[in-house]
Amino acid sequence: MPLELNGHFYTNFTADPEVYNDELKGCIVETMEKMEDKPADDKHPIMLLGKIQSGKTRTFEGVMSLAFDNGFDVCIVLTKGTKALTKQTFERIRQDFDQFIPSRMQVYDIMSMPTLSRFVLGRKLVFIVKKEDDNLLRLQEALLLDYPELGEKRILMIDDEADFSSVGYSGKKRDVSAMRVVAKQINDIRSRLPNSLLLQVTATPYTLYLQPKDIVIRGNEFLPVKPSHTVLVPVHGEYIGGDVYFPEVDADDGEINHADHIHVSVPDNELLVLKKRDLRRLNLQQTLTAPSIEVLRKAIATFIIGTTIRRIQTENLGREADFYSFLVHTQTGRSAHDWQEEVVYNLRKAMTEAAENQDPILMELFEECYADLTQSVTAAGFPTPPLDTVIQHAIQALQDEYLSISKVNSDEEVLAMLDLSGQLSLTSPMNIFIGGQILDRGITISNLIGFYYGRAPKKFQQDTVLQHSRMYGFRSLEDIAVTRFYTTVDIHSAMRRMQESDAALRRRLQPGNEDPSVICIQIAADNSIIPCNPNKILLSQVTTLRPYKRLLPVGFQSGYRTHIAGTVTMIDGLIADHQVEGNPNAPFLMPLQAVVTILRRIYGTLEFEEAGYPSNLDEMIGALTHLSQNSPNEAERGLVWVLWRGDREINRFKANGRFSNAPDTSTQEGRAARDVAIDTPALMLLRQNGRAEDNWRGTPFYWPVLLTPLHTKTALFANQVIEDDLAGHNDDDQD
Repeated sequence: MPLELNGHFYTNFTADPEVYNDELKGCIVETMEKMEDKPADDKHPIMLLGKIQSGKTRTFEGVMSLAFDNGFDVCIVLTKGTKALTKQTFERIRQDFDQFIPSRMQVYDIMSMPTLSRFVLGRKLVFIVKKEDDNLLRLQEALLLDYPELGEKRILMIDDEADFSSVGYSGKKRDVSAMRVVAKQINDIRSRLPNSLLLQVTATPYTLYLQPKDIVIRGNEFLPVKPSHTVLVPVHGEYIGGDVYFPEVDADDGEINHADHIHVSVPDNELLVLKKRDLRRLNLQQTLTAPSIEVLRKAIATFIIGTTIRRIQTENLGREADFYSFLVHTQTGRSAHDWQEEVVYNLRKAMTEAAENQDPILMELFEECYADLTQSVTAAGFPTPPLDTVIQHAIQALQDEYLSISKVNSDEEVLAMLDLSGQLSLTSPMNIFIGGQILDRGITISNLIGFYYGRAPKKFQQDTVLQHSRMYGFRSLEDIAVTRFYTTVDIHSAMRRMQESDAALRRRLQPGNEDPSVICIQIAADNSIIPCNPNKILLSQVTTLRPYKRLLPVGFQSGYRTHIAGTVTMIDGLIADHQVEGNPNAPFLMPLQAVVTILRRIYGTLEFEEAGYPSNLDEMIGALTHLSQNSPNEAERGLVWVLWRGDREINRFKANGRFSNAPDTSTQEGRAARDVAIDTPALMLLRQNGRAEDNWRGTPFYWPVLLTPLHTKTALFANQVIEDDLAGHNDDDQD
């Protein structure tokens, strides 16, 4: 039966084309069609997959309005188990559906729901339910005991942040015999509502996709939580997400790479200083000069200068300047937040006193921050106000107390700070928020241009870590040009890998993809490549294989001449044995094992001593082995295309001080490698001169670059796996 698309709710709710364009309406209709087309005995939910802070609420509200026009009478919105997010969701839905209240519908928080009259029971009803046992028990009582007629109606359950508390198991290691309380309660409610459908909404679906198709625990079969279909929420053109912070960039595509300027490395020792109060590590009277908080100090100074630049730019256009925010999120413990608040307060006090005296220490710090921001603002094509003007405004901002500091580590504190739109209120031109996991998923912080992040759990859980990324959302490119993300190299590397696997998954789910599956593989004890249980993948240790992806070592130093010269000469000979006679630059096929031997010798000449830049030899060999042995071209299985280039000169560092990561060029050897890497991987062996003036050790060495073939099937290559038999969500998010 076709959907009713001209009903009162849907046509009026989505009437504004600026809010609901044709693409978003198409997503809403597709979602409703997939739910309506499901067989009655199919209890698998539908997934509405968005990106973090990308407009998922607006989308599922559109689905609600369409559902009300197509026979649904009740909508249950399950929110993450915090008072702040529950209130935010309640206020948002009441505000957005205001035109229909009270004549056609009502919205209730399940814990403060009044007695419902027959008139109200005849309206469309929305219940906001926190994913917490008392809330769910109250919902069950309302639908099955107090108003059983409601339980018989068509009900749409929307599980917002569906990966959080909706799945998971408890018990000792390797014992998954008990479903967690909240998950069990949701299951019980679904089981007792005969006319209900479940719509999952999330940006991090991994725990849901990795669930078994059917769940049986202690002989009892539970309703499935693994989605049967996924609909992608369209992304607005002004959305800034992981592809900006962690781009999958080839060698020299000529485009502006904001990520080159955004990430600033934080030493592990600095995070230790900020973990707990210890005046031996940090004298609060010396916050303006203490080396132990050098990056935090520069981060806050950069925030002040960045905000000042943006406010001047905006005012020069004749518009009112915005307020901006900075987030410190390194620990979950309240004592750590108290200490960090004390540190930042003392730093602000020291900066304010230095501003009044125009202390050279502060002036030099401001000038350094200005020089750094000027690079990214200029690269993005925007004008930078003069240095003197910016510093003058920054000094005035400190003197006029433009910089506010707020500690947020409880529901009550968040509730007190939320504005009518459900975002944290920005009360000053410059707002610093210090907090823990209460500030992760669902809480929106507008105009965030500084994020000091240090959450480093023992096992990075992709769903949890990505939800910490409060810097994602709708941002202007002018704001991105002054945005900085402060974290350790290790955390940044883990987040990059997560972004790559997230992007690969979304590509496989694009409409029209006949095979949306993603294979999971790992290296066996005998070094062969075997399938891997996806539930065991530790996603921060995953290499995502996709068509034309480059894999290469970064951050290394060459060995000394006396140690590696003989090995490099030996590698020269091994390569020469297979090169095309008379044309050494021509691509040639080489047996996989010979290539592996060369790779092992190359990596033996490289030194990996920089924190966060480990050797990726196992990754290179594993990927090569998998891609070569599974080449669609049977004649090339067990072979590798090799492309040799000599007399190369590249500086170890880029102009911005970061490690070079592009010894190849996409328009030259990159193009030649792509020409042959159709079914079989290509390995570029780039012989560098290694000059001392380029920050090497004055001796030649090889820099290998692996290019995956065009016909690569998307795969998650596990460098490390978890030991638990079944991956469940870690509700406690322990560090």
